[in-house]
Amino acid sequence: MLTDSEILKKMNSKLVQIQFSEMQKVLYALFLKYNFTEKKSKLLAKIYTESTLDGVNSHGINRVAPFIEYVEKGLVSIDVEAKKMESFGSMERWDGQLGPGIINATKCMERAITLSKRHGIGLVALRNTNHWMRGGTYGWQAANSGCISILFTNTKPNMPPWGGKESRLGNNPLIISIPREEGHVVLDMAMSQFAFGTINNYMLKGEKLPYPGGWDSNDVLSDDPKKISENERGLPIGYWKGSALSMVLDMLATLLSAGDSTSKIASRNYETGVSQIFLSIFPKLFCDIELQKKLLNEIIDYTHDVEPMEVDKRTYYPGEQTLLTRNRNLKEGIPVNKEVWKDILNLVR
Repeated sequence: MLTDSEILKKMNSKLVQIQFSEMQKVLYALFLKYNFTEKKSKLLAKIYTESTLDGVNSHGINRVAPFIEYVEKGLVSIDVEAKKMESFGSMERWDGQLGPGIINATKCMERAITLSKRHGIGLVALRNTNHWMRGGTYGWQAANSGCISILFTNTKPNMPPWGGKESRLGNNPLIISIPREEGHVVLDMAMSQFAFGTINNYMLKGEKLPYPGGWDSNDVLSDDPKKISENERGLPIGYWKGSALSMVLDMLATLLSAGDSTSKIASRNYETGVSQIFLSIFPKLFCDIELQKKLLNEIIDYTHDVEPMEVDKRTYYPGEQTLLTRNRNLKEGIPVNKEVWKDILNLVR
């Protein structure tokens, strides 16, 4: 059996530390090479790098090469972006025209923020778009603008409905963000116990999942990321409760955007044409900001002030560990799988 130091050495041997500015520079050059405009290249490089900086490699640097593959196959239209189709006061429907998911999501989140600052609440329902990568990106975007947000997307099927054998539900990430001076609260969670990008991240590190994350080919719950990835049958959070919540989020995204559901997405060879919701609330319109701060900190302080189950451990509010990871990686460099970084550099050449 390997000692703790040997395990750490083995893990570190697969990693390379990349500075934030270097990663952003390399990715900017890569997107320019693939004929994105300077503006779009800067935004794509910024968001992929920031996601990786925050420790979400699974939806950051690890997704760059697959994204480029989608571009090469013509599944992502680099020359278009989301456009408004219908307006209903504080609510709008947009069509992503199969443009880059990051570009479309950033634009629609900004539009929802603008609507909320005018009406108190703003909703943009987006159809016919591509993967937005880390959904939490747009939660942070809203919080940085002083807005509360509720966001979600449907996906290809990768979870069975509770009691079923085959995948019929998407992991349909749900994001909720709340602005806060001391550090924004940002919840970013998939409906599966582990997002499949996270499962792939464990597989790249050669590690088992800390908890069962899906079923293997023998219909047995497993913590082996390779066995789960082979079948793409993730475990819903809360078992039957997560199954139901995933289905409802798919319903809402599809109905509000007049877009495609997970069942339609499943009919394609690749995950494209997804539907997304961007809801923004502007809390300053309530004119009791000091009370809001007091109430929010009351909840955080109460949950912090609890005896941990393990020595030298503590509790966190959603988004708190992201801030700690961000600050650490800015100082020490961003840990990236060596093979993933090698693939990126080869794409740039």
